[in-house]
Amino acid sequence: MHTGLVTHPACAGHEMGRGHPECPERLSAIHDRLLVTGLAPHLAWVDAPEVTPEAVLRAHSDSYLRFLEGAVPQEGYSALDPDTFLGEKSWPAVLRAAGAVVEAVDQVLAGDLDNAFCAVRPPGHHALSGTAMGFCVLNNVAIGALHALAQGLERVAVIDFDVHHGNGTEEILGRVEGGDERVFMASFFQHPFYPYSGTESTRENMVNVPLPAGSDGTRVRAVVEDLWMPRLERFRPQMVFISAGFDAHREDDLGRMGLVEADYIWMTERLMDLARRHCGGKLVSSLEGGYNLSALGRSVAAHVRTLADL
Repeated sequence: MHTGLVTHPACAGHEMGRGHPECPERLSAIHDRLLVTGLAPHLAWVDAPEVTPEAVLRAHSDSYLRFLEGAVPQEGYSALDPDTFLGEKSWPAVLRAAGAVVEAVDQVLAGDLDNAFCAVRPPGHHALSGTAMGFCVLNNVAIGALHALAQGLERVAVIDFDVHHGNGTEEILGRVEGGDERVFMASFFQHPFYPYSGTESTRENMVNVPLPAGSDGTRVRAVVEDLWMPRLERFRPQMVFISAGFDAHREDDLGRMGLVEADYIWMTERLMDLARRHCGGKLVSSLEGGYNLSALGRSVAAHVRTLADL
């Protein structure tokens, strides 16, 4: 497999204050683990470009984009919500994080990469069309999925295995014209838990599975096999996107689920198998949550090793 690792040093420049769990050290933990495990030389390292306004505006409102551009502080921090801030060096990170997913889509569609993992921050799946939320500023995966549709694809699937419901992705993809035929989203998440959503959707193209705290890999694998896969098989995606949050790991204190690296490997294998059968393996994954640095590094390495078929 020719697997891309799409990232940029600017993503480490974004920081939201001492002690914030969504910190630059998250990327260091991932990069260090890829090096120490010997995975790094087997990946195609790609510099993430800045996302274009055209790509952003498929997912977000023009007024929101203009608001963000004006909210970047000269010094200190600008609060976007109680948990989400822009710092002096945040804006390049925001643009590169979204740009990474768009670049990954382009390279996978062109055949330059078989699949890709975007090691970026800030994450994106809570960002609504007009509002920052839950550490997220732009919705990186939604921007990438809509970019793929703009390139001529007719059906894209988004899989979200973060411990938190991807409310922003659901909101943005839920309003796509002809969305029930063009986009499909499957997720599980701890419930009741932030952002206290995901149980009310009745859309045919959304399969949200709330799970109680303490749910482990056995329960998650049953969700994937019994609830996700039959619908994904019928949908026949032409590209698969993963909102890859690793905060459902049993060592992560921001959640209360019980997954381990073997569960992330298994889910990745199942989604790769789906992608092989329906779209020639076209798959783009992007980092969302994961805040225990050791568990994050190990889980991402397991995910990337599986993507690279190593």
